Amino acid sequence: MEPIETLADFYRRHPVGDKTEFPENNTGQGHFNVFLREPCLNRSPFGRRDFYKVALVIGKGKMIYADKQVVIDRQALVFSSPAVPSAWESGGGPQSGYFCLFTQAFIESVDYKGRLPEFPLFQADKGHVLELDEPQLALVSGLLNRMRAVMASDYRAKYDMLRSYLRILMHESLNMLPVVPVDSHAGAAARITAQFLALLERQFPIDSPGQSMALRTPAAFAQGLAVHTNHLNRSVKMITGRTTSRVISDRMIKEAQALLQHTDWSIAQIAGGLGFEEPAYFTNFFKKYTGTAPARTRVSA
Repeated sequence: MEPIETLADFYRRHPVGDKTEFPENNTGQGHFNVFLREPCLNRSPFGRRDFYKVALVIGKGKMIYADKQVVIDRQALVFSSPAVPSAWESGGGPQSGYFCLFTQAFIESVDYKGRLPEFPLFQADKGHVLELDEPQLALVSGLLNRMRAVMASDYRAKYDMLRSYLRILMHESLNMLPVVPVDSHAGAAARITAQFLALLERQFPIDSPGQSMALRTPAAFAQGLAVHTNHLNRSVKMITGRTTSRVISDRMIKEAQALLQHTDWSIAQIAGGLGFEEPAYFTNFFKKYTGTAPARTRVSA
């Protein structure tokens, strides 16, 4: 697997004229920086980062993920997190906008402890690109431009102020998402399903061959959530239309495909990372859900 990109790696490879490289703990509580997105790389390497990024993309291009590509043809907010490997490829025409980089330690003060990975636009199973209309573009551009001004200031509490602006940006982004009506009778089921999905996502990414999934079965997840397995199964089926086992399997397949396509790990190493005692068990599992052998998936990547 290619090394996980660090903040220092990002600063070294990115040709941004107005950026200033700061140490990883430049705020006293993690890292934060905001700067103009110009000039822009034609393509960024595919992989994971050890930081979070919110980019206001103004221009054409596409975000490349392990299982899909998202085309951007005007302006959009793009949310990147350590859990989701991705790459960027520019289209024709000019590129502009902003980058906002930060670590989990920066945003998660006491009152936000543990909440950042659960933010919907950073979750691996959610969308990460939010298209903007003109009023939304004006709002987001204004916020990011104000953040740049504060970043350049000598105000003693500027990082507290920037932390507040970042949270406002995240809340405004959620407010721009389409509203999906939820049946009140499904409220409890929706909550337990959301908790299950968040716990499932915390099993990933598998970043080294020595790492392995801690939870793989509905019973194990139910125990981790302190609910009965039958209650978890009913809730997940009501909300997702799939069994708990199928949701777990689908997420494992997604991770397996990413590891096959973007690492040089052996089939045995990938099998071990996903909790299979024998490579043959993993091969049968993979073929059952994809119709293709793992080795063939790697060759065709």
